[in-house]
Amino acid sequence: MKSIPFILPLVTVPLSLVHAEKREKAEMPQSPNVIFIYADDIGYGDLSCNGAKTICTPHVERLAAEGVRFTNAHSAAATSTPARYAMLTGEYAWRRKGTGIADGDAGMIIRPERYTLADMFHEAGYVTGAIGKWHLGLGDQTGTQDWNGQLKPCLSDIGFDYSYIMAATGDRVPCVFVENGRVVNLSPDDPIYVSYKKNFPGEPTGKNNPELLVMQPSHGHNQSIVNGISRIGFMKGGKSALWKDDQIADELTHKAVSFIEEHKNQPFFLYFATQDAHVPRVPNERFAGKSGMGPRGDVLLQFDWSVGEVMATLKRLGLDKNTIVILSSDNGPVVDDGYKDNAVELLGEHKPGGPFRGGKYSSYEAGTRVPCILRWAGRVKPAVTDALVCQIDWMASFASLLGIDLPEGAAPDSEDCLDAWLGKDTQGRSYLVEQNAQNNLSIITGEWKYIEPGEGQPFNKNVGIETGNSPYPQLYNLYKDLGEKENVAEKYPKQVKKLSRQLEKIKDNRVGLPLE
Repeated sequence: MKSIPFILPLVTVPLSLVHAEKREKAEMPQSPNVIFIYADDIGYGDLSCNGAKTICTPHVERLAAEGVRFTNAHSAAATSTPARYAMLTGEYAWRRKGTGIADGDAGMIIRPERYTLADMFHEAGYVTGAIGKWHLGLGDQTGTQDWNGQLKPCLSDIGFDYSYIMAATGDRVPCVFVENGRVVNLSPDDPIYVSYKKNFPGEPTGKNNPELLVMQPSHGHNQSIVNGISRIGFMKGGKSALWKDDQIADELTHKAVSFIEEHKNQPFFLYFATQDAHVPRVPNERFAGKSGMGPRGDVLLQFDWSVGEVMATLKRLGLDKNTIVILSSDNGPVVDDGYKDNAVELLGEHKPGGPFRGGKYSSYEAGTRVPCILRWAGRVKPAVTDALVCQIDWMASFASLLGIDLPEGAAPDSEDCLDAWLGKDTQGRSYLVEQNAQNNLSIITGEWKYIEPGEGQPFNKNVGIETGNSPYPQLYNLYKDLGEKENVAEKYPKQVKKLSRQLEKIKDNRVGLPLE
């Protein structure tokens, strides 16, 4: 039994007693399978279902045509690690130290005692799987992992029955797959060594050996070289275990398909987190050069292919009508995120963030307003909705769907928005807190968005994105000014004061209080 790390004094209830009757219901044959397809750095405007004219993503379009497409869906943060933490725990990441963008040798950020989304599905009688990008740490403490043995804790300690993951993310070492806590294809004669402090003697780096590179970094990303691409962090050994960048999408999609096939006769929950469109972008030869927008556009086509493979598998196995498929992204888009891959030069008229301001790392809407689709054939009518929804609510909402009572202390910021996710409620959340890369917060409620004053540069020159950081309060009317062009804080000081006070209440954990 897991104990819950409380924010307030609470009582731990034995899960076996709380959920016994609920599990019996969930284990019935009609329990829907659930698949989360979680894109990486794909923006609202990167998919043709959201109006993109310069890219065609037909499989995602079909998914949208058959489900609910959300125009006001958000990740909980504008960067990867905190967004994923919040989604899997139902807790805003800014409430916890150590939930910022993780290095490749980070210890397990979601600790074993934490009750997770996977725990919830597992308790409901589901087989649970995680395939793809992880970026939430492995092992007990940062920098102490034994990459050549069993990594503990790992995903099996937080509710996943099966996992096949990238150790961190594509631009960070170690560049290996980890299956159920062990590095895949590792030879004992060539052990792996990882450091985020200093290089290993004699190992080339992108900074010192640019002649060895097939892709030049634009900023950072100039340490250990793997497959001709320099990464963040230092690594030595493990040659037989290294992934091939142009095969990552194929490998992960194949594993996702295999998981579905192996568990077709029992309820399953699959968290399928793709590498696309994160850097370094190395599309498979099937997609290279096909988009006309360079590697970034090509991996958008590759992502669409992955979606198509999952959906074709469901149909082939007769599972497409009893499977809920949710597609979304961990945060907003970024064009140049550290490599010279011509993404900026070939962007043309394409707008990865759609009509929204900012992008990955930003407090502005493109930082967290992401693509989102829910398909449940025969149960959810196709629709387009502007209900305010957030990935942090998947936990409480699916608990409601499955008839599960979450343990005390679990998912403290997750709300039951099931009707909104199923297209029955057009309002969704009453308010939502967003987090940018500098942990500066903003709050949305109704027509208003308030961005608190915060530290940090207003513009990230490396990536070419407005961060939203300002020493002054910002207020935008999203009904009239979707692009957040006019800061009306001085015009509406009472609204600024009200939203500022509400945000402080939420920070103090006095959640659930009405707006004054």
